[in-house]
Amino acid sequence: MTTTGENHVPARGGPWWWVRRRGAVLDAGLAAVSALECAVEGVPFARDAGIPVAAGVVFGLLAGSVLLVRRQWPIAVVLVAIAITPAQMGSLMGIVGLYTLAASELPRRIIGALAGMSLVGTLIVMFVRLRQDMARGDLDLGDWFVPFASITASLGLTAPPVLLGMYVGARRRLMESLRERADSLERELQLLAERAEERAEWARNEERTRIAREMHDVVAHRVSLMVVHAAALQAVARKDPEKAVRNAALVGDMGRQALTELREMLGVLRSGGVERRERAVSAAPLAAVGAAAAAAASRAAAEEGGPCLAELEELVGQSAAAGMAVDLSVEGEPRSCAAEVEQTAFRVVQEALTNVHKHAAGAKTHVRLAYRASEIAMQVENEPPPEGSSASSARLPSGGNGLVGMRERVVALGGVFVSGPTEAGGFRVSAVIPES
Repeated sequence: MTTTGENHVPARGGPWWWVRRRGAVLDAGLAAVSALECAVEGVPFARDAGIPVAAGVVFGLLAGSVLLVRRQWPIAVVLVAIAITPAQMGSLMGIVGLYTLAASELPRRIIGALAGMSLVGTLIVMFVRLRQDMARGDLDLGDWFVPFASITASLGLTAPPVLLGMYVGARRRLMESLRERADSLERELQLLAERAEERAEWARNEERTRIAREMHDVVAHRVSLMVVHAAALQAVARKDPEKAVRNAALVGDMGRQALTELREMLGVLRSGGVERRERAVSAAPLAAVGAAAAAAASRAAAEEGGPCLAELEELVGQSAAAGMAVDLSVEGEPRSCAAEVEQTAFRVVQEALTNVHKHAAGAKTHVRLAYRASEIAMQVENEPPPEGSSASSARLPSGGNGLVGMRERVVALGGVFVSGPTEAGGFRVSAVIPES
């Protein structure tokens, strides 16, 4: 697993301003070596300056130990190194100080100014020292050697640490940038994973709702008619055997039709339901999942040849055969529409008739279907049930999901659904579905 900036924490912290203990140990070692070097170089400096040797050694120790704070105050280290350059001490401190300065986050103009000061100071000291050696006769070379050696030595003590520090600083900043980008990418991936999980959970809930709605539409109407016919069969079994036989045959037909539709529904769920849901979850963006999954129920059964408006007359006839006083009126020229539109319209009428069987048995019911310019309108309205009838005689249970399912189907296709009691005491269900 890649270590990012957030969890890139040192195992052990260092004292004071050091991030790690090994950094503190390294700086302490460099400061000790620098102090020892400056102390040794302080002996000839004290002799040349005419001061006690002990004072020169102490001065060298104090000056060299400044290297201990190179990470916290690199400018101070470089300034001290430049200040003691005329005393011909602090070479290690100058090199390490320039490296630390160039690797720091300080502005380039400050780094350039201090590096130039160090270069000029080293150049002058080297030039004066070589001229003194030439004057004493220690060196017997041409006049060209003094400036050449001075420039070469000053560049050799200044340029390499500055260039190396700039390289290390740039590399360090690059690594920090990569860590930040890795952190950002990790957060984005985590957010995408959370959104994908939410989208998958939403799709699972929609799939459960679709299955429940389909099972309700397929089974509830047929079973309700079967219960009504069974109640009628029980009432006329002894008085009118022929009618009892007809009712028994109707119950058998209703049961076979319910089993056939249930078998088709289960076949849709086994063969294409899961695959369709996976495609919807993986392909649709989060903002479009709602509309796609809301219409999945209508499309699923339509692809397998669901009911259509041509079967509406047969549906009304089945309710009439069960004892309901129902009439059907069609306005406009009948035409073929999209499969999901016709199926939704059929299911609305079917569920409305089922509710009449459950809650207003014996009530006269009017079914109206209108083909308009670019939409289909349907309305199922029942009058108040007769005084002597009771829906409880057939003991039809109600789950309370019929109107909810109808509204979901119609709204999913961009239509309008309205339901409620009438002024006369009956109940009305109306829906308008656009064809496109």
